[in-house]
Amino acid sequence: MKIFVFNKKIFNICIIIILIITLTLIYINFYNKAEETFKMDIYYKGNIDDKIVALTCNVDWGNEYIPAILEIFKNENINITFFVTGVWAEKNPELLKKIYENGHEIGNHGYKHIDYDKLSYEANKEEIIKAHNTITQIVKEEPKYFAPPSGAYNDNTIRAAKDLNYDIIMWSIDTIDWREDSNKQKIIDRINDKLHNSAIILMHPTEETVKALPDIIKLLYSNGYKIGRIKDIIK
Repeated sequence: MKIFVFNKKIFNICIIIILIITLTLIYINFYNKAEETFKMDIYYKGNIDDKIVALTCNVDWGNEYIPAILEIFKNENINITFFVTGVWAEKNPELLKKIYENGHEIGNHGYKHIDYDKLSYEANKEEIIKAHNTITQIVKEEPKYFAPPSGAYNDNTIRAAKDLNYDIIMWSIDTIDWREDSNKQKIIDRINDKLHNSAIILMHPTEETVKALPDIIKLLYSNGYKIGRIKDIIK
């Protein structure tokens, strides 16, 4: 009859091997879930290599300049993307309808213009949903692109946007037209200096933007670029 002899050294080695395998499996599982969670696109530019740019206008104020902006685009037969906050949309439903009826794409800019990188997952989700519902109720079309105010987002924002079937839109060219020292020529120069295929050009409804727009359009056309919406540069 064979007698089993307990070998402490072998036992410890087996325990270590089991722990290593367990930790490896946990890591792989976590990594795969992380990959799945963050497997979404955050667009700083479009993903087509054509001579086209998307103009975006983030709106939470500046109502007095929007009619002039719309008139310029209408005369040039140009449609862009307006990202509006839910709070602004609630206060200005007729103006939002006018933007939409002029053929412009409407995006989600969150309910309030706050720093989303400081919010929890649930708070991010709530802000995006509230804006989504407000915009949809007014224009009768669901937005699918989300531009975080000030470009501020965190992992919670990414998760919330993904769970709500949104792509996050940033920019590759910032006109910084909201700053007090910005003027018509500075805005034009900021675009000209960084112009590239599939660019996302960020602007706001300001007096200097209204002044600059006709020359921006001429600049883009003279360089062979088409002007469109976010959906025109993302496939």
